[in-house]
Amino acid sequence: MMSNMFNQAENKNPVIKSLLISLVMNVGVPLLILYLLTKYTGLSELMALIIASLVPIVTGIVELVHNRRLDLVAVLFLLGVLTNIIAIFLGGDARILIIRESFYTGALGLFCFVSLLLMPRPLMFYVGRQMMVGNDPVRISTYNAGWQQPRVRAVHRLITTVWGCALLGEFIVRVIIALTLPLFVAYGLGTTIFVLTMTSTFAWTFAYIRRVRRGGELVPQQS
Repeated sequence: MMSNMFNQAENKNPVIKSLLISLVMNVGVPLLILYLLTKYTGLSELMALIIASLVPIVTGIVELVHNRRLDLVAVLFLLGVLTNIIAIFLGGDARILIIRESFYTGALGLFCFVSLLLMPRPLMFYVGRQMMVGNDPVRISTYNAGWQQPRVRAVHRLITTVWGCALLGEFIVRVIIALTLPLFVAYGLGTTIFVLTMTSTFAWTFAYIRRVRRGGELVPQQS
């Protein structure tokens, strides 16, 4: 019998290992390159970002060629680089700097809605797959097969919608407070709203998945 895609993976070590490798290659190494270039070479922040982004681009291409899928960590890091580049071109006004801190969350929230409309599966399906099964082909196949269940599709779409609303909403609220409130108030509120948004959305996600599991709403399929 095929295990339900939300059941816990039996052997977590390969999943954790593959996730750590992806984080090191696609986040750790680019950030180290970015730090070294900006501190010791005199390159502009823009050029340093472009050079650092070559690492996740290369690893993403390798992953696509070898396994015919994109590394989600690489994609999300590149999204962050893109939003930072856009922010650089917008300049350094104090209120813009407050808004800049949420460019990435706003872009990620927008990406959630784009994935619901234009991608075969919503963004949180891929996030869950990366976190739960890593690069194990058998587990990936099992996880993908769960998409055939209508309830599984509904769960992933709801989670993606909630994250999209939360992230995009946080960006919109930050823009409003940055443009309407005194700077010191806007800065403090912006940080507080970000922390509250992330904490509450993570808490809701875990609680929702636990409720779905307890209710037995996701029935295993026959293999």
